[in-house]
Amino acid sequence: MSSINLQQQVLRTDVSGMPLEWIGYQDAVRLISLDQVSYAMGRILYRIHGGISSLTGKQSSIDVNAIIATCGHHPHKHLFGQSYVPPLSNKALFRRDQSLCLYCGNQFPNFMLSRDHVKPLSQGGRDRWTNVVTACKRCNNYKAGRTPEQAGIELLAIPFKPTHAEYVYLQGRQILADQMEFLLAHFPRNSVLRKRVEQGESLLV
Repeated sequence: MSSINLQQQVLRTDVSGMPLEWIGYQDAVRLISLDQVSYAMGRILYRIHGGISSLTGKQSSIDVNAIIATCGHHPHKHLFGQSYVPPLSNKALFRRDQSLCLYCGNQFPNFMLSRDHVKPLSQGGRDRWTNVVTACKRCNNYKAGRTPEQAGIELLAIPFKPTHAEYVYLQGRQILADQMEFLLAHFPRNSVLRKRVEQGESLLV
């Protein structure tokens, strides 16, 4: 088995190359053994050894690559266009904003962060990607049920909705270079996340 940490994730795609999700090596081995993998790309992350054949005396093994394309197309592929809205979670939100409070500009551990609605819910704002930002609890408490303008504070970046491929990126951890190159090919040219990666800013774990 490779010396890479067993927590290293494998990027699963459909047969057309659409990024789907991150899976562990156990799920990857299961898909490979069930002949559900059409092709594989990227470096070999793991070489999993099996039993020894009583006929040949040789030990079986399965190589797990960084990217595996599984058979078939995603059943909801048609939904992943411009109108696609990925699930909103604090984990993905904090990663989108790099764990920075978008009011004071400081970086915090996740337990000190919160989801703030730029236009408060009490004023008709909605709980969606384009109306939420990462805020430290101090700034969020100060802003309270006001807009940034009403509270006299500045919003440091415009919130945006990630595409499907960007959302897969936000869900990952310790993304390898070949996995990142593959994902970037699916990012919009004007993507904020693309610019961040091309500037060498790593994804926060």
